[in-house]
Amino acid sequence: MARRPMTVEDLWSIPRVGAPVPSPDGTRCVVPVTEWSMESNEATTRLWLVDVQGAAAPRALTHAEASSGSPAWSPDGTRLLFVRKPGGKKDEKKTSGPKHPDRPQVYLLPMGGGEPERLTDLPLGAADPRWFPDGRRIAFVAAVYADARTPEAAARRAKEREEDPCRVHVTEDRWYRHWDQWMTDGKVQHLFAMDLATRAVLDLIPDSVLRWSPEDPSGQYEISPDGAAIAFSACRSLPPYDPVLWGVHTVGVPATIRPGSKPGKVRLVSSEEFPDSTGARWSPDGRRLAYGMQREHDFYADRVRLVALDLRSGRHTVLTEGWDRSASGWEWSADSRTLYIRAEDRARTGLFALDVAAALRTPRTAAPKLLVRRMTFSAPEIAGGLAFVSVTGVRQPPEAGVIDLRTRKLRLLTSFTKPAMKNILLCEVEEMHVTGADGDPVHMWVYHPPGEKIPRTPLPASKRRPLVHIIHGGPHGAFGDDWHWRWNPHAFAAPGYVVALVNFHGSTGWGQKFAASILGRWGDQPYYDITVATDALIARGLVDPRRMAATGGSYGGYMAAWIASQTDRFACIVNHAGVSDLQTQYASDHTQGRARSMGGEPWDRMEGMDRWNPMRHARGFRSPMLILHGEKDYRVPSVQGLEIYNVYKAMKLPARLAVYPEENHWILKPRTSRHWYGEMLGWLNRWLKRGRRGEAR
Repeated sequence: MARRPMTVEDLWSIPRVGAPVPSPDGTRCVVPVTEWSMESNEATTRLWLVDVQGAAAPRALTHAEASSGSPAWSPDGTRLLFVRKPGGKKDEKKTSGPKHPDRPQVYLLPMGGGEPERLTDLPLGAADPRWFPDGRRIAFVAAVYADARTPEAAARRAKEREEDPCRVHVTEDRWYRHWDQWMTDGKVQHLFAMDLATRAVLDLIPDSVLRWSPEDPSGQYEISPDGAAIAFSACRSLPPYDPVLWGVHTVGVPATIRPGSKPGKVRLVSSEEFPDSTGARWSPDGRRLAYGMQREHDFYADRVRLVALDLRSGRHTVLTEGWDRSASGWEWSADSRTLYIRAEDRARTGLFALDVAAALRTPRTAAPKLLVRRMTFSAPEIAGGLAFVSVTGVRQPPEAGVIDLRTRKLRLLTSFTKPAMKNILLCEVEEMHVTGADGDPVHMWVYHPPGEKIPRTPLPASKRRPLVHIIHGGPHGAFGDDWHWRWNPHAFAAPGYVVALVNFHGSTGWGQKFAASILGRWGDQPYYDITVATDALIARGLVDPRRMAATGGSYGGYMAAWIASQTDRFACIVNHAGVSDLQTQYASDHTQGRARSMGGEPWDRMEGMDRWNPMRHARGFRSPMLILHGEKDYRVPSVQGLEIYNVYKAMKLPARLAVYPEENHWILKPRTSRHWYGEMLGWLNRWLKRGRRGEAR
């Protein structure tokens, strides 16, 4: 069968491979693989057992009737904990049914064969199971309510809330919504320990009302090597959460879990000198905790430095102060001498090794050593001399892989996506650099139409292609050497477009100065960078200057709106979930740091906000605009999209609006995505076929 350009249906048919979880000896790993159904509009995640040396084909450990995730190997590698979401009962071992079948619960699977056994039956579900080193106890996370802190009380409270016909959100907090959820119901996460022999359960933080990250409770705690304590990350601010500050806490765990057992006291152990601290990792020798910290709580892209806490002396040492990269995942070596660090590095991911002893001696001059810089990979898990990661690239959907820490070679372990990709014709992708604002080099990915080679000489005028800019969100993020599920450039290029992804000023991976340079002037250097990138593509004879589009989401939607206010050189604009008015963006779920990012506050230095506010420059709107928004978007509330659409219509300019009532800041469901891509590609076709001044092509 001949290969063909990618469609949105192809995109949703590709299995989505998660990060591998290695066995203790590193010879095997468990890989979560998610498959979506366009028919049911739902996903199922299965766990697969993968042999690292490829001696056996991957084997499914869980069935497709219900989603499973969060795998955790027992210390001896003979059992596996995982979380099953509500669904089929095919392998339910207990004869009596659960009280709470509508919630995710923890299961135990013998790796030598046999059916999984349900371990928990909690009213609000359970998450992120872990093993204690003795293999007799496990830990997991479960939600309760701040004023109903036992599972029994939480069950009663949940029933009361469900039966109460009055639906209301009441708060006096500054932080009360997050992405697409209200946080006014009083839910808090607690840590529990269970004895597997007796099934006795102990709440390790029974009095806690600390907020954990509302996005996902997984990955926020770690058990000490001797099993006597747990370190966890939680918000150390109390109501009204102004400002929101994070800290690393510890709690002691009794050696035996039985009725009457008492946990230790919860202690904040990260230094109060550092406003935001998360991600504690115990050294295998139990002597130190490594954690990440940011100095500027009102700048979310402030680089993450690693700190070592000496548990004997209580001394905190910043290990990477002199390193101009931001750590985004770290693990200890087995001998506790090295920290392996994942970090963005110039549109790719780097795995770095930090000599801890050297960094403790000279913390301001020691720097991590680069081991591998390739593609994009997840935070590593270390076992058997290997770093286990998920790996992705601009032409490679994610697969499980390993990095050999001795040879520094990266190798893929799986090929789950290969069957779905075999008939898809992908774009040729190149990298370009232009001289951007302040004379800085600015990186850009260029996707050429599928089936076409990268031109080495200017094309004849009749062969030059329409240009579509995809502008990334954040603004402090980056287009890396990775696969994009929501805004896939291969799908955008399929009609025959050149697609450009510019890593403008404010992008991460090029150092702190580059990322922070746009604070207080969102529309300044990024607009300049995109302009010179556009000029460079025109000068190369690749694109038709009459047929160009600017598209983007979130901050990228802001920049699309800003571009619309500044120039009419683009034949059309697409604004997804974009900020169009800096003042009304104060309805966002997070308003901390607005003065720094946007240049002012509604009550102070409004001229700073107005300078870069698209709505204050609406007189310049000319290019037709498609506005797309999710109604459950609390980060950029949907009124932002309605506002700019209404202004366009009042100005009698071409505009189209699509609002998705069940979607949030992102389009996450297959059928909605199919409609979204249809709107997007239909709008581009409508205007790029004609060109900037309406000439038919």
